[in-house]
Amino acid sequence: MGRATGTLLGLAIGDALGRMTEFRTIEMIAAYEGPDWRALPLPDRALVTDDTQMTLALGRGLRTALERGPLVPPSLERPVREEFVDWWGSPENNRAPGGTCMRSCRRLSDGRRWQQASDVGSKGCGANMRVAPIGLVKELTVRQLSGAAQLQSALTHGHPTALAASDLTAYAVRRLTEGLAPSVLTAELRAHALANRTRYDGFWLGDLAAHAQDPSPEHFIARGWDECLGVLDRLDAALAAPDAEADPCLATGEGWIAEEALATGLLCFLLFPDDPVAAVRRAAYSSGDSDSIACLAGAFAGARHGEAAWPESWVERIEYRDELLALGALWD
Repeated sequence: MGRATGTLLGLAIGDALGRMTEFRTIEMIAAYEGPDWRALPLPDRALVTDDTQMTLALGRGLRTALERGPLVPPSLERPVREEFVDWWGSPENNRAPGGTCMRSCRRLSDGRRWQQASDVGSKGCGANMRVAPIGLVKELTVRQLSGAAQLQSALTHGHPTALAASDLTAYAVRRLTEGLAPSVLTAELRAHALANRTRYDGFWLGDLAAHAQDPSPEHFIARGWDECLGVLDRLDAALAAPDAEADPCLATGEGWIAEEALATGLLCFLLFPDDPVAAVRRAAYSSGDSDSIACLAGAFAGARHGEAAWPESWVERIEYRDELLALGALWD
């Protein structure tokens, strides 16, 4: 089915759709693109944002790490750091990149320990919008998946909610590629969050928690899981009374922060679990961080349905198509 390929293509397609609507109200989107969200077009030049660029940077770093042997923190951190710093300095990094990513990558560039480069006060969505590749590597154990997802987040976004949201995003991609039914996805994510609520994995995170003000590492990590559990409550409430015509940001948040991007991306996917194109269009036609929300919705839909989910005419013109297809083929 090409689920890894479908995930990466869906992520980029959602990103390109949302690039045209980000920073606009619903009324502004209607004025520019028309009143029917179901007809939202993919631009002829389907350019993406920093969301896809950073996903590819993580994907390249992850590929390098896996070529060197079993995945452990140093083997992941080194190549991903290099890729993130290269992205930071690239002339192609001109797509309104997030401030946290830029500041943290600048600190990473000077060789300091990554725990010192990380911003432990930032829970922006810039970490979980790029984490999907971690969920596509079938041979990773659940602990490796969680540790790698949290570590890649903490290279830039060290807030515990950014760590937990990245973990949940990668876990959702993993379970959907394994064939988990969308109807039980939120329950599965809640169980994962509760099982890990007070587990601070020092093997993967080192002394990151010491750079915050929490009384213990367990208190630090629990803050993040609790915020994610809270937004899952909002997601369940929205799904109990679904309204496909309403701006999804009204139910689960505008997506600028990690837990809201996760929940609103999931909401758009779960409103249309069997219609990937509708899911990404609904996500992009939103008042918040539309590219990141649609990026996540597209990743979830692609993980569920595989490469065939996406119109061939869309795939042909998506930016970075060849690299997306190469990484997808590797993990399929």
